[in-house]
Amino acid sequence: MDKRIAILGAGSWGTALAILAARNGCETLLWGHNAAHMAALAHDRQNQRYLPGQRFPEPLAVTSQLTDAANFSNVLMVCVPSHAFKTTLLKIKPYLPDNVKIAWATKGFNADNGSLLHETVAEVFSRATPAAIISGPSFASEVAADLPTAITIASFQADFANQLADIFHSGRFRTYTSSDLIGVEVGGAVKNVLAIAAGIADGLGFGANTRAALITRGLTEIMRLGIELGGRQETLMGLAGLGDLVLTCTDDQSRNRRFGLALGKGKSIARAFGEIGQEIEGFSAAKQTYLLAKKYAIDMPITEQTYKVLYEGLDPLIAVQNLLSREVKPETTMVWERPSVAL
Repeated sequence: MDKRIAILGAGSWGTALAILAARNGCETLLWGHNAAHMAALAHDRQNQRYLPGQRFPEPLAVTSQLTDAANFSNVLMVCVPSHAFKTTLLKIKPYLPDNVKIAWATKGFNADNGSLLHETVAEVFSRATPAAIISGPSFASEVAADLPTAITIASFQADFANQLADIFHSGRFRTYTSSDLIGVEVGGAVKNVLAIAAGIADGLGFGANTRAALITRGLTEIMRLGIELGGRQETLMGLAGLGDLVLTCTDDQSRNRRFGLALGKGKSIARAFGEIGQEIEGFSAAKQTYLLAKKYAIDMPITEQTYKVLYEGLDPLIAVQNLLSREVKPETTMVWERPSVAL
């Protein structure tokens, strides 16, 4: 059977995954809502706005018609921002076949209520609908340029995870499968919040010590929330957790990190948004993560201070001072014991 996939969202990540799938010989249709933009992609055979210079492989076609995407394949990959995730599913649902399978590369929470995106899929379709997420330390430009990358594909349905792995796996794109969909979702969403925090610290002129501390303690916050919601520790210590966190906090290809850098340098939120000109998933994720931490009484101090900078106007320098002035406490909950000494 020929491999086919429809990808919704013609931004940098949707385009990169479409290029990857087509490069692997998969018949691929890329949908975007802006007709003029999609016409330009069809004419130029590349996405000049988001991935200039990356030519489309022959099996990649583009469209601005949702019906075309719905009829192309029963495998649908959603690559739109989290705030548009549910709306996009609702718009395309009437045209989809009954045996549709929904995957996504979106990293974030449902903007309506802070739920995980697999719960949105179950709400719009059903809990029996095969669902999967693709996530991990990956910048779109490097995937499109065929630079070595490793990611995780997580699904409650092993067959669907393996089907997606068959579409995307290549000699330069290593796919690992997982059944821990929740852990992968939490890791992908919360790391964007921490990338903003790391960017703020670097923008303030703090050094590598501060950044390393933020990443390490930030991972602790991801694990606290992820495990509370049903994720697994080993997932959060893997590619979709620690791997993605390190990537996003340390490289300026990260829009969330650059957003934090701008704030740390004294720029307003509006100006930072304007200069970057693309979606900053960590902005909305900060609010949703903060509310989840409150709901489940989870200690997430970096998330809390980031939320206050973004939504309550807290000075970034004061936020860092608030973190440093917290009371002394053990790094872990291990019980200290005096080592036995042989006499």
